[in-house]
Amino acid sequence: MPPQLHKLGKAVADLILPQFCLGCGRAGEIICSVCLSRMPRLQPPLCARCGLPQNGGKPCRDCSGHDLAIDGIRSPLLFESLTREAVHQLKYQNIRVLARPLAALLCDYLTQNPLPAEVLVPVPLHPRRLRERGYNQSDLLCRELAKLSGIATAACLKRKSNTPPQARTASVAERHHNMLGAFACLDGKVRGKKVLLIDDVATSGATLNACAVALKQAEAASVWGLALAREV
Repeated sequence: MPPQLHKLGKAVADLILPQFCLGCGRAGEIICSVCLSRMPRLQPPLCARCGLPQNGGKPCRDCSGHDLAIDGIRSPLLFESLTREAVHQLKYQNIRVLARPLAALLCDYLTQNPLPAEVLVPVPLHPRRLRERGYNQSDLLCRELAKLSGIATAACLKRKSNTPPQARTASVAERHHNMLGAFACLDGKVRGKKVLLIDDVATSGATLNACAVALKQAEAASVWGLALAREV
């Protein structure tokens, strides 16, 4: 079966077949409320910049050693156990219905931990990867978060280079180097706006920072990153 038809078939099945919780297997929801509440949270104190656990909440050594464009990065979840499984199902298995409950977690986090946000901008995929996958999981999260929060969206970033996955690179410095000039802002919709970047997983923060560079070149007033999950 051609990949496009396979993806279409899975999407239709997601809509019409009974759903079972990824965590406990119970019928009814793709992730039940109990399992959602048990997904591992990222707890403070955190680095004031990158959002990784850090004693005292001061900028960590990696952030202190880089001239970062992004104003800060936050994540509600640790990238492990059920969180990892949910992200992989959304990202690689075309289970797009997962975007709804996961975006609800982002919305709850924003309610409890407000960040400057006049416009939501998803981290884009390279066009080649987008053609292969058929969708951008960060865009799905961004759209669902916009519905829940009432914040406008602007898919104004373009990924110019098809960089390797950040998890495959050795160091934070290498990851930042790989992302230099990787993004461009296509229009002036973010000029003077407080931007909140939306992504599924933050590894080192290099991708979000590279997006922030492009957005600030387009005269965004501020740029924060909100990733569903964080590798630590």
